[in-house]
Amino acid sequence: MTLRIGTNEVGGTFHAQGTAIAEVLRGEAEIDDIEILASRSASVANANHLDRDDVDFGFMASNWIGRAHEGTPPFDHPIALRMASPVNAGPMFFVTRAESPVKTVDDLKGRRIAVGVAGGGMTQHVHTMFEVLGISFDDFTPVYVGFPEGADALAAGEVDAQWQCPIPNRVMTDLADGTDVRVVEYVPDQLGRLLAEVPFYRRAVMAAGAFRGLDRDSAQIGVLNVLATHERVDENMVYRVVKAMVENTSALSRLCPLYGTLAPLYEPLRGAGAAALEISGVALHPGALRAYRETGYLT
Repeated sequence: MTLRIGTNEVGGTFHAQGTAIAEVLRGEAEIDDIEILASRSASVANANHLDRDDVDFGFMASNWIGRAHEGTPPFDHPIALRMASPVNAGPMFFVTRAESPVKTVDDLKGRRIAVGVAGGGMTQHVHTMFEVLGISFDDFTPVYVGFPEGADALAAGEVDAQWQCPIPNRVMTDLADGTDVRVVEYVPDQLGRLLAEVPFYRRAVMAAGAFRGLDRDSAQIGVLNVLATHERVDENMVYRVVKAMVENTSALSRLCPLYGTLAPLYEPLRGAGAAALEISGVALHPGALRAYRETGYLT
């Protein structure tokens, strides 16, 4: 069988994680070939790819799962998603040049910010956050560019800040290695408001030294990212992929450090059962249920 995985743009976190899964699965019985589909708009595009049967699995941020399932904008009809596996829960943050006068999120007003591609998942996060914080898109100049392009623009001084996806990622590491950078912090109470008002956000701490220029721990927001599938996808295929992920968390972490948080993300299954991974009413695929039972996470 051919396994098709929807990720995001080359250099992005989902693409790195999808490539790692492909490496672990190469040689797996019954999987003859693995295709990686890179998409600039990530979560939204991958839900639509699953709907059209362009892919068998798609990486998505958990804030898009319910919208796709219910068919609310930007989706124009319900998509029969099913959950396969969590993949990471890492921090998202704004980064600026070290010499920039931008110190806090409030200082982003009046600046040029690389927010991600138009209509993409990262851009939607900025909309969600700024709505809570009372910042309008009219208060700054949004620059809609892809992930690597945004980093290049910041390095060149063409934007004042970039909205970054979870670390570790190669684009952020390369940016920090070549440019003196600094993380933009929240003013008191802003982070608490985001965590209180947006149910799919969680507190995520970036540890000092995670990249050059991060000299102290920084509290940011994080979002759970997942590997989704569709109800039509063959049960045996989903079973093989999920079982391989559960049994190879260490190998996945070596191939892509973003998987360093994967093993702990499975643990809630032991106490809460399947509901622990059923986000916004989207059930686990029968193949995933079988894999979690065989690996001891579900009874």
